[in-house]
Amino acid sequence: MANAEDISAGRARWQARYDSARIPGSGGRGAAPEARTTISGQPVEPVYGPPEGAEVPGFERIGWPGEFPFTRGLYATGYRGRPWTIRQFAGFGNARQTNERYRMILESGGGGLSVAFDMPTLMGYDSDHSFALGEVGHCGVAVDSAADMDVLFDGIPLAEITTSMTISGPAIPVFCMYLVAAERQGADVSALNGTLQTDIFKEYIAQKEWLYPPEPHLRLIGDLMEYCGENIPAFKPLSVSGYHIREAGATAAQELAFTLADGFGYVELGLSRGLDVNRFAPGLSFFFDAHIDFFEEIAKFRAARRIWARWMRDRFGATDERAQWLRFHTQTAGVSLTAQQPYNNVVRTAVEALSAVLGGTNSLHTNALDETLALPTERSAEIALRTQQVLREETGVVNVADPLGGSYYVEALTDRLEEEAERVFERIERMGGGADAEHAIGPITSGILAGIRNGWFTSEIAESAFQYQQALEKDEKRIVGVNCHTASVTGEVETLRISHEVEREQKRVLAERRERRDQAAVDAALDDLLAAVGDPAGPNLIPVILRAVRAEATLGEICGTMGREFGTYTEDPRL
Repeated sequence: MANAEDISAGRARWQARYDSARIPGSGGRGAAPEARTTISGQPVEPVYGPPEGAEVPGFERIGWPGEFPFTRGLYATGYRGRPWTIRQFAGFGNARQTNERYRMILESGGGGLSVAFDMPTLMGYDSDHSFALGEVGHCGVAVDSAADMDVLFDGIPLAEITTSMTISGPAIPVFCMYLVAAERQGADVSALNGTLQTDIFKEYIAQKEWLYPPEPHLRLIGDLMEYCGENIPAFKPLSVSGYHIREAGATAAQELAFTLADGFGYVELGLSRGLDVNRFAPGLSFFFDAHIDFFEEIAKFRAARRIWARWMRDRFGATDERAQWLRFHTQTAGVSLTAQQPYNNVVRTAVEALSAVLGGTNSLHTNALDETLALPTERSAEIALRTQQVLREETGVVNVADPLGGSYYVEALTDRLEEEAERVFERIERMGGGADAEHAIGPITSGILAGIRNGWFTSEIAESAFQYQQALEKDEKRIVGVNCHTASVTGEVETLRISHEVEREQKRVLAERRERRDQAAVDAALDDLLAAVGDPAGPNLIPVILRAVRAEATLGEICGTMGREFGTYTEDPRL
């Protein structure tokens, strides 16, 4: 229990951190963040806590910003010193069309890019594969080879921006295409910064976009963790994703627990490779959903930081503060958007974005009002971007670190979500046989693999989705415009449609590139890849895949070559 002396000492430690903070733009002089006021001119302190001499039971679980267990945020300065990154998720049609959207986002004040890929790319198929018919460029951008990546980032210096790529199954070859595009720009590849999703566990649990059985994917992920740690230390090779778990119908507690469990599994993977947890753990990041229940979402984010810090220190032995940090990106809830009265989605997105900010997100994407109908138009994409900018520039939310810290309601919700998550972790370990499980990377990983194979994760999410749907149908939960307040004067909104000409053009360009490339070099590179994949004790696969990418081997060719050895995975059907 934190007594008055402990609380006072904590405030002093926070003050020392705050005063020594080096703020971007200060010229490295160590200047503290500038003073802030309300819109009416009232002075605002950078953080608030118990009054001097107060006794607060359990305050050690709340603490101060920038201090373990980081419930109140990773940085003593909060957003005064390090605002969240505005990272808008975009991709549609071909690489040239998406490049134009990226330029618009950056010119309008976006701080980073997040790449959405189309379904064939997400599944490791080339645009001319029979399975790609009718899907090319429709839910994201089509990328078949490094040449597409060159066009995608034409005129956008990769050495100067951070890029997030939302792809898991074929993430490694797509990342290699990104590296080759950076090489061709003349960038220092070792200094690149950004995030690759790569999280294959959530594919089996929720999104269902895998290529191979789990074990081969884990081999690839382990190789990527090693490669980035040695060669591109600022780039984060794994973004553990709860977003797709929540969008599939999970509750906030399930999203929290399943996501962090997946993260623990990847920590076990790194340790099994002999990696130093203090070096590789800072390369893990997270991706959460910001849903519509405002306070529950804030509590979820705060609980996530606390759980991760405690497990990393106490379970995995991380002593470096950065290895205990849970850094996360947030996207507002696509599943909360409605086709009915779509302009209401602007309000929903603003509320969800505010919950992410008050929960301490490190970067944020705000959905567009028309995304439940189609890909966003430029107009709706601009509104989504401006939503974040209004929050940052006008509302005062950046003035105080964790302004809801100490709220009876928020702290109770935070504790409750943490307790529910811990019960799930215990269940996962039991499923896997605990610490005595054979042939497993670790006890959490063993439980995750068991839960994937026996359908437990899928069943848990399906039951939660069913209960929510029942509540809607009984009017126990309400959605404006759907089951209440349905009268409206709103007409149809303009939507973005992808022409079938995009697919025809993509296939034509792909055929021309195949004709122009050195086929002997491609064949040799793919043969080397097949041999390396077939050797379980063979070399790290990343350099081998890079050679194939430089020869202009396509995504489908690379993934298909690996699949000849890795095989395929079929999920058992579940009711």
